[in-house]
Amino acid sequence: MQQKSKTKRSLRRRVIMWLAVLMLIMALAVSVISYRALESTYMRLYNQKAQEIVRTLADDIDGDRLKKYVDTGETDEYYETLKTELNKVKADFSGIQYLYLFYPESDHFIYIIDSIKQGDDPDTISSLGDRFDYGETEYKYLVPDIKAGRASENLIKGQDVGFGKTISAWAPVFDSDGKVAGMVEADCILSDLNEVVRSYALRITEVLVICILGVLLLAIFILRKNVTNPVGRLADLVDSYSHKALEKQKFPYDDEMQWLADSFVDMTESIDEYTQQVERVTAEKERIGAELSIATQIQADMLPRIFPPFPDRKDIDIYALMDPAKEVGGDFYDFFLIDDDHLCMVMADVSGKGVPAALFMVIAKTLIKNHAQLGESPAEILSNVNTQLCEGNEAELFVTVWIAIVELSTGKGMAANAGHEHPVICHPDGKFELVQYRHSPAVATLEGIIFREHEFELKRGDRLFVYTDGVPEATDAESTLFGTDRMLDALNRDTSATTKEMIHNVRREIDAFVGDAPQFDDITMLSFIYNGSETDGEEEITVKANVDNLDEVLGFIDAFLEKQDCPVKTQTQIDIAAEEIFVNIAHYAYGEGEGDATIRIRKEDNPLSVRISFIDSGIPFNPLEREDPDVTLSAEERQIGGLGIFMVKKSMDNVEYENTDGKNIFRIKKILN
Repeated sequence: MQQKSKTKRSLRRRVIMWLAVLMLIMALAVSVISYRALESTYMRLYNQKAQEIVRTLADDIDGDRLKKYVDTGETDEYYETLKTELNKVKADFSGIQYLYLFYPESDHFIYIIDSIKQGDDPDTISSLGDRFDYGETEYKYLVPDIKAGRASENLIKGQDVGFGKTISAWAPVFDSDGKVAGMVEADCILSDLNEVVRSYALRITEVLVICILGVLLLAIFILRKNVTNPVGRLADLVDSYSHKALEKQKFPYDDEMQWLADSFVDMTESIDEYTQQVERVTAEKERIGAELSIATQIQADMLPRIFPPFPDRKDIDIYALMDPAKEVGGDFYDFFLIDDDHLCMVMADVSGKGVPAALFMVIAKTLIKNHAQLGESPAEILSNVNTQLCEGNEAELFVTVWIAIVELSTGKGMAANAGHEHPVICHPDGKFELVQYRHSPAVATLEGIIFREHEFELKRGDRLFVYTDGVPEATDAESTLFGTDRMLDALNRDTSATTKEMIHNVRREIDAFVGDAPQFDDITMLSFIYNGSETDGEEEITVKANVDNLDEVLGFIDAFLEKQDCPVKTQTQIDIAAEEIFVNIAHYAYGEGEGDATIRIRKEDNPLSVRISFIDSGIPFNPLEREDPDVTLSAEERQIGGLGIFMVKKSMDNVEYENTDGKNIFRIKKILN
């Protein structure tokens, strides 16, 4: 009890002390407010006067003459009259620091007349034809008024030009066609404002200090009776609250203290009710969060997520990623084998975000896969899915779709694009590039749409990258788009990357570009590499025509022959012939320069055999035209050269040469059984 009494007496002293401080602060605040109000009044008056001056001047100027002054740089009597008028106005109105007439362009203006008065520094005065580039203030205020053909209306504060604070006002000059032919601008300096305002604020402060001393003495007496004692009782009431009902207290006066005590008792009741409500809302939010978490997992489980998806197949490599902007998203990708020789790939983006888009995504994905597995072409798939999605589409959602079906044995395929992003392709020894062509409308936008489809053919080593608009439209804190150029740069930093590396390279560049900005849209990507048919068809390899690559060439040929169960003796004969041909290309095809050699091998039936083509772009030369060496002579008697090609002709079943489109093509054929 003694401790509480000390607390109350301490409160009285603190209240009195802080009351004095508060009054001093109020005095300062009133002074500052008065200062600001007077400053604002002066600036408003200056601004109004400046607006009147520039509008009056602009109305009296012949706009048809101004462009001629700018184009020719020549003046006339009317020009001198205008200059005299501007000089007179500037001299009569002491607040104007700059008064000038200019011709506006898109990103700068050109001075026509810059006025001057006695005492001005001639070096600061611009001449006819001088250029001024727009700054931040001009782009924000002046340029919009020029485009709208209107005079300034608001108070526009300019930069400190060395004489104090400034304001600017301008008005358009129109030509006879009603177009803006020039602008008159005045920049006013408020040189006498600070001194006047400071003097006024000082007088206000002196009066307030005297009043404060009297009010403070009276307040000390009143506070003890009407504030600190009731506050002590109120503090006791607050201390007694512990989430249980309180009885209302009776104070000597039916004033704010009584109301505050009653309000506190009522507040405790509201707090108890609110606490119970928060507990219910929290439990509901946790339930919704758990359901959204399950929905996120369900959506993720609908997409292929096990990579590699076809571990037993070496002819393809595929990887994909979806990162929704919310708990669930509208993007989706899919890929699946229609049969052993046909792969379907899908990349799609549902309009909208969140749960509605996710539900529409589930329906669209299911329909596309069902129709694809029926053997329909991409255009037929989109057409049938469009018909079904348009039925009962009250939410008016739609989906952009890229779909392709590839025949894995040949690399040939069909693709259709319904309003989706352009796919990206990279050929061996090339760069990633956009495949741009005319698209069909998005699916579910209109019934009866006829969707276009086109043929394509993938070669061994071709890389494909498809994505949703969340990739190029990723934005940083300044709302700058990531764009397709940055996406292609990210891909081209490593054109030999694996499917997983391709996607991670792009994602890493997006994260670095976006920084701390929130993700705006779902980000979904799919990458695909065509390694060639797994069947015993045709395969090829391209290497530099250098003997250091001989082992790689022979390894490529032997790998193909082993799949054909080629006898060891036959394989040795083919290796010897291949070595002779490749070494000749490496040594002689390009002279002292460098070039490539392509080795293409193909299995043929009836009888089972292999045909190997050696292709280079070097010096045209047909080794078959050379006369065969006489092997009956001794090594010393035979002419040098030709023995290697002779051995090739003798060991192979067929040897051919042709030069087509500037390329040497040397073919050998060997029967395997």
